[in-house]
Amino acid sequence: MSTPPPPYAESSRHHQAAMDLADRGDLAHRDGDPGAARAFYRDACDAEVRAIRALPAPEEPTWSVLHRSAASLAFQCGEWREAERLIASALAGTPPEEIAEELRDLLGRTWRARELGARRSA
Repeated sequence: MSTPPPPYAESSRHHQAAMDLADRGDLAHRDGDPGAARAFYRDACDAEVRAIRALPAPEEPTWSVLHRSAASLAFQCGEWREAERLIASALAGTPPEEIAEELRDLLGRTWRARELGARRSA
């Protein structure tokens, strides 16, 4: 009979996949391929959301750190609404104050970027 995996094993696996995809996004960005970079960041965000969903319980600081990471990836690929949703979910909990400040800063940057995008398309 095999032993069950540690409670965070699945979440850790998804998080590592997210970081690997984000690294590929960074490389694509440096290589001047913004479309590929956005696609990698989008896939990385999806993997990070899977890491959040795989958590056995919303324990801090893991909960808010993964949300901050996923929101940052959503921001990087221009998914403003997804970034807002992830930030709100983290702030609705009890994140450590330093992480809460980083989330609020990211929320402000998200709103400004969304507003700039709306102006450009108008």
